[in-house]
Amino acid sequence: MWTRDKGPVPGFAGQCRQLTEARAEFAWLRAGSQTVQQQALRDFDQAVKNFFGGTHRRPTWRKAGRRLGFRIVGRQATQIRKLSRKWAAANIPKVGWVRLRLSRAVPAAKSYRVTCDSAGHWHIAFAVVPPPIPGPGTDDTVGVDRGVTVAAALSTGELLVCPASSKASLARRKNLQRRLSRSRRGSRRSQKVKATIAKIDGHDRNRRKDWVEKTSTNLARRFDLIRVEDLRVGQMLRRPRPKEAPDQPGSFLPNGRRAKAGLHRGILANGWALLVQRLEDKAPGRVQKVPAAYTSQTCSACGYCARENRKSQAVFQCAACWHQANADVNAAINIAAGRAVSARRETPVRVSLKREPQLTTSA
Repeated sequence: MWTRDKGPVPGFAGQCRQLTEARAEFAWLRAGSQTVQQQALRDFDQAVKNFFGGTHRRPTWRKAGRRLGFRIVGRQATQIRKLSRKWAAANIPKVGWVRLRLSRAVPAAKSYRVTCDSAGHWHIAFAVVPPPIPGPGTDDTVGVDRGVTVAAALSTGELLVCPASSKASLARRKNLQRRLSRSRRGSRRSQKVKATIAKIDGHDRNRRKDWVEKTSTNLARRFDLIRVEDLRVGQMLRRPRPKEAPDQPGSFLPNGRRAKAGLHRGILANGWALLVQRLEDKAPGRVQKVPAAYTSQTCSACGYCARENRKSQAVFQCAACWHQANADVNAAINIAAGRAVSARRETPVRVSLKREPQLTTSA
């Protein structure tokens, strides 16, 4: 471990020299690939720079069995053989030729990363920046409102729902979690149950990523300008702080943690942050973030903003002009027009309209 009396902290070059000395001393370290070990040192050096730069958190220790993976760079990364239309082989250092199933054509990459997910499946990801998707050139603008019940509502009136798990899958997962709570920690039974739960979660994650990729590609091809809400998803997923009772020190009041946990699950299940990230990757310079303040309470027809306009999750009815529409679509129209009403901005003048009384005749 480094201490202050040993001098300045060694950088990447100094750590590589230490790695060479350690490989000459320990046989188990020499049995591994030096390229992979150097890339791990490079990742650690970048993580330390990000921490001191204030953009990331402090680097943590790598836990066994979690986030397994390594990166291959240089000439070794180009040793890829295509065996058939769906199969290929990669020459991994210290391992040999490993067969892999192709999900797409192998690009001309200079590096790739081999990772293992929580279900025990190994993947190879090639580091290639794909070209951006060109716009249609029609100057069409669309607003995207993200929600929990409806994953993405467009200003065109379309309601996009992210595919969720079936009831049978949820029931099975709940049953497995109960079995895991009754099993002994670290036993073979608990490891087997954890692997089964990880497979179910992997299916849900792949289903969500597939929906995000298809939705982002469709929006990037159809519209020239895409406007979304400027939401800080990371801060929205934080746990609420406990509220201490003023008259009873040491006791805490209910702070709605259970209800907020349900909101967290809905946000993560619909991929709010991933959708905007993929839109910015596929349509760079064509994604604008609009402040989300009062977009769901403002009428898209007359501009009147009031809390009573939002009748329910799906119903919007303006209290001034009686305009009625889907609440998510109404918010998406405001986002597309950039109608973000701030707290300091003047509220639109309420239009006083009265309905004509209906005359009824009796026989």
